[in-house]
Amino acid sequence: MACAPPLPPGEAVVRIPEGATFDVVLDSLESRQIINRRLFVHTYARMRGLDRFVKAGTYRIERGAPTRRILDILTTGRVVTIPMTIPEGFTIVAMAPRIAATTGSDSAAVANRLAKRSLHLDWDVPGPGLEGYMFPDTYRFAEGIRIETVVATMLEAYRAYWTPERRDRLRAIGLSENELVTLASIIQAEAVYTDEMTTISSVYHNRLRIGMRLQADPTVLYALGGHRPRLLYAAIDSVADNPYNTYAHAGLPPGPIGAPGAAALDAALNPADTDYLYFVARPNGEHIFTRSLREHNNARAQVRREASSAR
Repeated sequence: MACAPPLPPGEAVVRIPEGATFDVVLDSLESRQIINRRLFVHTYARMRGLDRFVKAGTYRIERGAPTRRILDILTTGRVVTIPMTIPEGFTIVAMAPRIAATTGSDSAAVANRLAKRSLHLDWDVPGPGLEGYMFPDTYRFAEGIRIETVVATMLEAYRAYWTPERRDRLRAIGLSENELVTLASIIQAEAVYTDEMTTISSVYHNRLRIGMRLQADPTVLYALGGHRPRLLYAAIDSVADNPYNTYAHAGLPPGPIGAPGAAALDAALNPADTDYLYFVARPNGEHIFTRSLREHNNARAQVRREASSAR
């Protein structure tokens, strides 16, 4: 009996189409030089009833791997996955290109679809839309995954954050879930350094408690449609009617302005115990926290001097 020709070393990528017969599967494995004993693999699979359970998808398989291992990969669906990283603070608009690349969709179409206000009912989130509830993390998805699966996975990661202890803490501070996530999204947008988040949180909690407007620049930028190098008073006034303008409207905006991570959510739940009412960012991203408008104006002057000396 002639020996089967040797297989080259390394791995090969093979795509099994939906509805493929086992003969088509074997054709693919042979053409990619993953197997060189077709009849043996066919007989082995038939005897164990595995030939009917191969799952469609793209696989990365070592050439010459034992038949049992190859069939285990194909029947358990261990397909090739690609990473999708969503950083903390990303808006739906910022997420859209990454979700589109993962799902093989058009970026603008993804953004429009996920921005629909009615989706909060479809997906059972407490906000006015999906904004803020698609949890930032690194995910791995199979090639060509459906958008609905991506959204469901990200929402499940968000829901997993809410342990019973965190639910208890939410009730204790008297905020709704949407209010808490909205506050956390503002903290996420303001903080460059994680260790400042609880102090930033305390400023906003203190302002909410005494009925002082939040005057949070990130909410105005959200109303304006994105980042600007400088936020001028004219720009703030241009969106005075927008409910996300926290200079013009008291309290929290209607919903989150981005996706807060666990650290920002924890900071919103557990603010530092301070009497600060103001903060201003220094050139290095750190903040100066103050208690009065006079102290705040002095801090702003200090920041301007630091910025001038850094030029």
